[in-house]
Amino acid sequence: MTEILSWEPDAGNGITIDWVEANGIRFEVAQAGQGDRLALCLHGFPELHYSWRYQMPMLAEMGYRVWAPNMRGYGGTTRPEGVENYRLDTLAQDVAALIDVSGAKEVTLIAHDWGAIVAWHFAIKKLRPLAKLIILNVPHPKCGQREIKKWRQLKKSWYVFFFQLPWLPEKLLGRAGAAPIARVFRDSAVNKERFSSAELKPYREAAQKGGALTAMFNYYRALLRMPDRKGMGDGIVETPTLILWGEQDIALDIHLLDGTEKYVPNVTIRRFPDASHWVQQDIPDEINDAMKEWLTR
Repeated sequence: MTEILSWEPDAGNGITIDWVEANGIRFEVAQAGQGDRLALCLHGFPELHYSWRYQMPMLAEMGYRVWAPNMRGYGGTTRPEGVENYRLDTLAQDVAALIDVSGAKEVTLIAHDWGAIVAWHFAIKKLRPLAKLIILNVPHPKCGQREIKKWRQLKKSWYVFFFQLPWLPEKLLGRAGAAPIARVFRDSAVNKERFSSAELKPYREAAQKGGALTAMFNYYRALLRMPDRKGMGDGIVETPTLILWGEQDIALDIHLLDGTEKYVPNVTIRRFPDASHWVQQDIPDEINDAMKEWLTR
């Protein structure tokens, strides 16, 4: 069977695309490097494994085997129907299954946006041992629960409630060849030259696949409809954690970082004043340097 990839990496960057069966579905996984140390990179909305294109070669050079899957419903990965198939517990089990299939002896989990929501949940639940955790522009869920009760964050989270509507979000973001998907990135980016039409083409094309937008919105629908996010206990994350945060984030208020140390005793926080929510694509060199410095401590 000929596969249509959601991203064909440039020759020479060391990235390839393969298919991995895990947790009952088939993942489209960008891969680089080799060895027993796995760096598992989880993307967000409305992204793809492609969003890690600047970090994957660096991590491979550091000696990691790097996997960046298209998460369930995205790109060429299986797209189950029904909101219940995108609940937080299921997404976290996807991560556990990918780690199991990899056979890695050590795992560093790196995650942005929705991938980071899943990564926090995974680390709190201690589903598998983690050597290190790197989070980009998503707060610890306990801090998020605190701040969503305040107007400064609630007004920024309007889209979460809009995405609960049936069919309308799909219609609006899918129009004109999913042009609004490109605008989601470009309009809020700081370094807009990194978000050209060519750079954003994979995201638009992936969003136009049958059922893709519904799957993407189902993450948000399941988050509010299913009780999984409430089962965190004290929320303590014992894994050494690095948080990288672009301060020009139009969706997430900087106060979400307040009190993180209460839940993550071993945390390092790096703030970047001239970067957006799309931090690893907006300022890839600075993010790579920060990751490399922390990982080699």
